[in-house]
Amino acid sequence: MADFATFKAQFKGDIVTPDDADYPKAIARWAVNAQRRAKVVAFVRDEEDVRAALRYARDSGLSIAIRGGGHSPAGASSSEGGLVIDLSRYLNSVKVDAEKRVIHVGGGALWDVVDKEAIKYGLATVGGTVNHTGVGGLILGGGYGWLSPEHGLAIDNLVQATVVTADGSVLIASDKENPDLFFGIRGGGCNFGVVTEFVLRLHPQRKTVYAGMLVFPPPVLEKLVEVTQKWRERAGEKEAMFQVMTLGPDGKASNLLSNVISSTYPYVLANQALFHGQGIYMKGIAHREPRYESIKKAFDHVQKVSGPDFKANILFEYLPLAKIGAVPSDRTAFRRDPTASILVLVIWKEDTKENSDRGKSVAHELAELVVEGQQGVSPTQIMGYSNY
Repeated sequence: MADFATFKAQFKGDIVTPDDADYPKAIARWAVNAQRRAKVVAFVRDEEDVRAALRYARDSGLSIAIRGGGHSPAGASSSEGGLVIDLSRYLNSVKVDAEKRVIHVGGGALWDVVDKEAIKYGLATVGGTVNHTGVGGLILGGGYGWLSPEHGLAIDNLVQATVVTADGSVLIASDKENPDLFFGIRGGGCNFGVVTEFVLRLHPQRKTVYAGMLVFPPPVLEKLVEVTQKWRERAGEKEAMFQVMTLGPDGKASNLLSNVISSTYPYVLANQALFHGQGIYMKGIAHREPRYESIKKAFDHVQKVSGPDFKANILFEYLPLAKIGAVPSDRTAFRRDPTASILVLVIWKEDTKENSDRGKSVAHELAELVVEGQQGVSPTQIMGYSNY
């Protein structure tokens, strides 16, 4: 059995347990239903701290979770009764090398910090569409972003990573060093180790983009689906469109188009969305093309189940996929499909088991409705993006 006092004395970062005053803050997450009561939260300062935490957890028989941004509503960054290796407090810095056009990013950084630092140099990389998402979770699971039509997935822009593996080895993963590990971490999640630093490729990016939000009432849904399909057939690599079925500002059902060409908008603000402290359930699916009949059924159900304290949303992510699909399937561990991602997102205010169970049930109901009648889509493809 490992000695906790020895572990704590050798650890350079901060260790938090249920007896500490800051314990509630240490286990808090973006989605309140993803919070778990860890036995130990280890805020690591460097790779040596990660190694020490892994060794202590192994010797103590504790399960391990890794926290970067804490954005997983499924609780992937939390552990009930286990040890959380938390990168967010100390391994959160970013540094741009403008000459080499790369950015060095700590494993616990948020996309907000990456976006703001890179744009100072007129540069950007493919980051998440929600800027308070952690860099690590998004990259390791694939990583779609507003710049994906032009520059591919986040993993396609990963140059190298520093990884601490389960045996305590500190490895550089890149095309030239440990290429098998580099293959695995690009799409395989955190299953291969703790990534303490990412090096990402940067691209020229103007500081303002043409973007904005349009709100449409329910009667135009059929026309909106028709126009969307026509746009998708000709959309280029500098275009993207997200659509949301939700309740509008007046509490009535609305269709929202986000980030279509509309007006000048700061690039770093294009990724702001969704606040902390709500109950959240997410389910990813996909379709080959929007089909009005099934979308209408799903939209009607959104109206039926939603209210002020419990809201269902369906997010259609229309990103031109040619650049992503051009990467050979055996280059990374990510499954590249020719289908548009859909996210069913259910949000509620009061953190109760009843709401959590209802959120899951509603999400699965909507997922079945919205892909009803799809043709030319395999069972695997219809499962959609797995990294929400």
